[in-house]
Amino acid sequence: MESSMPKVLPVSPKAGIDYPRNYAEFLAWFHNDAACLDYLNWIRCKGVFTCPSCHGTKGWRMKDGRWWCDACRNRVSATAGTIFHRTRTPLTVWFAAAWHLTSAKNGVSAKTLHRILGFGSYQTAWAMLHRFRCAISNARHDMLSGHVEVDETVFGGVRHGKRGRGAEGKVLVAIAVELLSPKGFGRCRLQIIPGAETETLKMFIQNHIKPGSTIYTDGLPSYPGAAKDEYIHHGTSIKGSGKDANEVLPGVHRVAALVKRWLMGTHQGSFEEDHLQAYLDEFSFRFNRRKSTHRGMLFFRLIEQSVAMHPMPFHDLVANPQPKGPQQEPAAPSKPRSKAPSSLDIAVPIHPWRS
Repeated sequence: MESSMPKVLPVSPKAGIDYPRNYAEFLAWFHNDAACLDYLNWIRCKGVFTCPSCHGTKGWRMKDGRWWCDACRNRVSATAGTIFHRTRTPLTVWFAAAWHLTSAKNGVSAKTLHRILGFGSYQTAWAMLHRFRCAISNARHDMLSGHVEVDETVFGGVRHGKRGRGAEGKVLVAIAVELLSPKGFGRCRLQIIPGAETETLKMFIQNHIKPGSTIYTDGLPSYPGAAKDEYIHHGTSIKGSGKDANEVLPGVHRVAALVKRWLMGTHQGSFEEDHLQAYLDEFSFRFNRRKSTHRGMLFFRLIEQSVAMHPMPFHDLVANPQPKGPQQEPAAPSKPRSKAPSSLDIAVPIHPWRS
């Protein structure tokens, strides 16, 4: 056993040192499960060992990658207390799923992951991706600031009856987007809200936008009361301005269009309303990091958030095991029907096609 601490986790991670810059480096770094476990251990310890049971800070590294706590004598794995807790899925498979989720501009669906990684069932792939989404949703985020657009949009298929706010069978989502100078958009936040009343919008604004910021909205009567005292508010009546809504509030309409296109494209519009917030958080995670030079930075942040997330039993992931309509797939059955694929660290003969 060794008592040395791993390298301290950097405040500003560097490409090629703290995370892989591209797919070639990803394959070279995480070629087996031991390498993945060591990476999790480095991210989790941050230079200081802490026992999850007794919170002791003195321990020794064992040959199998676990830590021996000097205080309570427990053997602590880097996966304990995280979304990887007691997983039977090899870490090489977890890491591959995380890379596909973050490296692709539009993410990856459970159907696609099921196919490319060889999962035994769609439900196993769905559960893995949803644990990553839960880690994203659970992470703390800096508040938006400066000049921020705020509006609402509705999600749901085409239905007869009222359109827009108050439409039956639709989900209302509040959107906030930073405006950059002289042009462009910064970060965004999306959250499901029960209605467009003053108190509801006020809570959304206070949770996601830094006090003192300038807020731009449409002419909905709820906004002046929601933004008063702590924010500078500029409301513009769409009808009175003679402009289209996307001209008055271009940022929120751009984001709303992108997220709806993503859900219809990557996920074929098939998602449970009970899980919509997790999908919105996943979209925001990638959108807010779209300017990263290396996609490996997104992979690093996802693993970092996954280590900080508490374990998620399968039954806690399933909001509704039955489909809500003939065109929607079930979120997941009561439990996965088959095993996950074996480790991606497999022994193969040289040039197997000539065997």
